[in-house]
Amino acid sequence: MDLSTQNTGDVLIVTVNENRIDAAVAIKFKDRMRDLTSDGPMRVVLDISAVEFIDSSGLGAIVASMKQLGDKRALELAGLSPTVEKVFRLTRMDTVFSLHNSAQEAIAAHAG
Repeated sequence: MDLSTQNTGDVLIVTVNENRIDAAVAIKFKDRMRDLTSDGPMRVVLDISAVEFIDSSGLGAIVASMKQLGDKRALELAGLSPTVEKVFRLTRMDTVFSLHNSAQEAIAAHAG
């Protein structure tokens, strides 16, 4: 699973560099997220702007990644395509995660 990171002050941005988060990669995604976010800033923004498809396994892996952060840290999502955003809305996960149009918007949301 190709993920990259960027630290910007008090935010860790994790970017998914693949177009799918599905059953074929869900376990690898979850393991890679755990490795990348085991310590660091209180806010983690997952930039999924390259993701065009997500299934229930992918959704579960993102939820598991949020739970791995614990109660004190937050996982926010950025760059959801219309198709991916629809999955989050249909499953009501849009009420669980903070959704942003872009990683830059997510950073700006709490600036100052």
